[in-house]
Amino acid sequence: MRNNSRVYRTRALGTVADLVVTDRDALVAASELLQEELARIDRVASRFRADSEISVLNAAKGRDLRVSVDLWEAVSVALGMAEATDGLVDPTVGLALTRLGYDRDFADLVAGVEGSLPAAAPVPGWRTVRVDRTRRTIGLPDQAALDLGATAKALSADRAATRIHDRLGCGVLVSLGGDVAVAGPAAEGGFVIGMADACTATATTDAVRVSSGGLATSGVHVRRWRLGSARVHHILDPRTGLPASTCWRTVSTTAATCVQANAASTAAMVLGEQAVGWLEQLGLPARLVRDDGTVAYTAGWLALGHVPDPALAVSR
Repeated sequence: MRNNSRVYRTRALGTVADLVVTDRDALVAASELLQEELARIDRVASRFRADSEISVLNAAKGRDLRVSVDLWEAVSVALGMAEATDGLVDPTVGLALTRLGYDRDFADLVAGVEGSLPAAAPVPGWRTVRVDRTRRTIGLPDQAALDLGATAKALSADRAATRIHDRLGCGVLVSLGGDVAVAGPAAEGGFVIGMADACTATATTDAVRVSSGGLATSGVHVRRWRLGSARVHHILDPRTGLPASTCWRTVSTTAATCVQANAASTAAMVLGEQAVGWLEQLGLPARLVRDDGTVAYTAGWLALGHVPDPALAVSR
């Protein structure tokens, strides 16, 4: 954090967390609220902590467990997005990810893991998750495990942005590895966000202005590793339990919330060539970058062109 800055950056949840506020005097308090939210979602939803709530639930071997309000919300949101995307984004991919070697922090996968690509098989499916709202219990089939990677970070961004605005009154933008949530009054009509054409790229080639809701970018060129001789990545097609075969380098969408935007961008990656029509049918503005670098847009995406000094640069 720099003196007299309105921007705070840290590492959390295996990615980079950015916070932008419209009132620099609120930055310290806002950063503390953000850190509280990041610690909370990590305790609840990290598959890589043996003491997290989701790890305990995944190890319950088919038993129904009473869960905290936080995990109930996180799982409910994940199931809601699974239903909204007709199962294209499904939280029951946990065991499929484990079979691909993604059972540890991603930093430990960079060198690759031993093994071979498993046979294609659909994941258990979100409808197999048992939920009892009255007792606040969740149960999984014996051969199922939850992974909330497609929704938990986005939910955390939404919650952090809303809480910071409610407590401090300033406009705020929270980005967790490309999952962006905005709350409160944004200066000059919106936060300008620079968009990169490739994951981890430092230079932006386009920009968009966001004044409310959420923006999310999904891509397959960062969280990828070698499983034996196979190159795999973290966005799975629930219909096969294997990495999605996609024509897109990145997909960015905007929506009423970051959770909705991230579910849409993830589903679009899974859909491949069908993504543009699907997003158009839903009326969601989107920017899709093909593997060859060409860019497609859906109606409503208001590209600003290249902006030399955006409030935030997003790549993934």
